[in-house]
Amino acid sequence: MNLSLIAVFLWLVVANVLGMLPSKDNHWQRAYVLIAIGLPLLVWVFWENGIWIGLLALAAGMSVLRWPVRYLLAWIRRGIGR
Repeated sequence: MNLSLIAVFLWLVVANVLGMLPSKDNHWQRAYVLIAIGLPLLVWVFWENGIWIGLLALAAGMSVLRWPVRYLLAWIRRGIGR
């Protein structure tokens, strides 16, 4: 296992722990930080491990950050509908 996969697994553990902690803003500040850290990690995984492992890492990240993904898809649909 290389360093990029270890970093993604650590990111997933931290994201799950942060999701269990109470929050006043419904975890949005934490989601922004996780996205800012997760995107470079995702590029790193794609670069070192190829597309299939990268897609698995993307799916894992999307399962943790599902609400920001839903809002992004709704925003895209509204943009296409105009």
